[in-house]
Amino acid sequence: MSTVEVPRSKSQTSRTDLLIQQVTERLDCLNDLLQSEIESYSKSEPEPGFVWPKDFKLSVVIPIYNERHTVTRVLCRVAALPVPKEIIIVDDCSTDGTSDVLRQFEGIPNLNLVFKQKNAGKGAALRTGFSHVSGDIVIVQDADLEYDPRDIPALLLPILRGEADIVYGSRFIDPKTKGLSLIHRFGNRLLTMASNAFSGLKLTDMETCYKAITREALQCVELAQNRFGVEPEITAKLARRGFRFVEVPISYKARGYAEGKKIGIKDLVKAIYCIGRYGVSD
Repeated sequence: MSTVEVPRSKSQTSRTDLLIQQVTERLDCLNDLLQSEIESYSKSEPEPGFVWPKDFKLSVVIPIYNERHTVTRVLCRVAALPVPKEIIIVDDCSTDGTSDVLRQFEGIPNLNLVFKQKNAGKGAALRTGFSHVSGDIVIVQDADLEYDPRDIPALLLPILRGEADIVYGSRFIDPKTKGLSLIHRFGNRLLTMASNAFSGLKLTDMETCYKAITREALQCVELAQNRFGVEPEITAKLARRGFRFVEVPISYKARGYAEGKKIGIKDLVKAIYCIGRYGVSD
C-alpha cells in the first residue's frame, strides 16, 4: 500500500525545526554540565563484561521537593548510567525554583517530568511516579545527593539472576556511611528491628531509599501513605506477599537539616505506627 505525504507548511516546518533545536540545546546542556561526573558515572556496570538482557528497561523514579541546587547533578548522574532506562521525575509542587530548572529539560527522550499542583509528600509523589513506569525493574532515587547512582547497577543484578524480587541497598552492611548522626542511626536501627519483627525479614536498613523492585511485585501492592511512612508500608506489604528480599551494600553521604534534610521526629512516630498497621494487614 502506498502512502501520500502531505506537504508541511512553512510554519509547521519552522515549529518542528525550533523544537529539534531546543531539544538539542537541552541535551548539549545536560552533557556539558559536570562533564567529569558524567564520564565517571557512565563507567558503572554491575560486574565486568556484564551484558543487559535483550529489551530490558529500568524505571528510575525521582520524587523531588525543593532541590534546585542538586536536581541537575542528580539528573546528570542517573542519565549517564549505562543502563537501558526511563527516568520519571515527580516535582511535588516545589517552591524554590526546582520546577523552573526541570522545565529546561522538557522534551529529552526517556525523561518524563510530572509537576504536581499540590505538595503531598514523598509517598504521594512515589504513587504518581509508579503509575507512569513501564520498565522491568523500578528503583527510587532521591534528589539530594545522599545516594550515589553508581550503586544502582549492582542492585539490579540479584533480580536479573533470578535470586530476588526486591533488592534493598543497605547503608550498614559495609562501613561506607558518612555523616549519619547517632540519633538517625539509632532511629533507623529501631525501625528496622521493629519491621523485621513483623515481617520476618532480616534486613539491616529498612528505611533505605534504594529499593529495586520488579514491576510485577510493585503492581501487587497499593500504597496509601503520603509521607515517609511509605518506606515501612511498602516493605510490610511486599513481605506479606512472600516476595524474595536481598540486600546489597551501598555508599551513603548524609546531609543535615541546614542542607535541606526533611525527615523528622514526627516521621519516626508515623513509621512506628505504619510498621504495626501494615505488618498485620493492608
